[in-house]
Amino acid sequence: MTFKNGIIEPQPFREEVAIMITLRHPNLVQLYAICTQEEPLMMIMELMSQGSLLEYLRGEGRSLKLRGLVDMAAQVAAGMEYLEDRDYIHGDLAARNVLVGDLNTCKISDFGLSRLIDDYDDRTSRLPIKWMAPEAALYNRFTTKSDVWSFGVLLYELLTYGRFPYPGMTNSEVLKKLQVGYRMPPPPNTPDRFYQIILDTWKEDPLDRPTFELIKWILENFFAQDFSYRNAIDMKT
Repeated sequence: MTFKNGIIEPQPFREEVAIMITLRHPNLVQLYAICTQEEPLMMIMELMSQGSLLEYLRGEGRSLKLRGLVDMAAQVAAGMEYLEDRDYIHGDLAARNVLVGDLNTCKISDFGLSRLIDDYDDRTSRLPIKWMAPEAALYNRFTTKSDVWSFGVLLYELLTYGRFPYPGMTNSEVLKKLQVGYRMPPPPNTPDRFYQIILDTWKEDPLDRPTFELIKWILENFFAQDFSYRNAIDMKT
């Protein structure tokens, strides 16, 4: 990965990457090395054969059934649980920032990089508003719980095979509607219990949103014969 000249300050970049190199999990893209002696700054990362999850869903991944989609979601949740355990905030979780390898292995990429982009005011027009929790978009409050909200949007991307969220709405319209309680309706043929997971990630109060530990557990057990969403919540709380 190569960064445009001037977009990231070298010293904060080195400090953040020093942390990123220590993060090792089967569902995180492994960072091997960085080049910071001169611009452009570069990162050397693990190669994932199928590219981004977004591209995959819009192409070969369109043949996936619900079981395959849930498995991919559980893998992303596992990687995010690892970051959550370390109080590490991704800040830009979306299908475009998840990479797919052989056998539909999913690994999270770009974790921690969004906070390094220089000049917040200059990039506001490019912020991924439709993936951001209201408190992050409106007040710049990024937490593991704002990552949980973004994960809910990623689930919508999975169920729609890469459809853009909030179709037909501008960023400002999205923010206004979210503040009065609007939430995207379920895509066609979405099981009620799966949509309930999404709705829970979009709770207005961040503290009411589930942890990634709980989300991962629910997704990994989603097809168990005795699975009950509400029982799962009760068991893990």
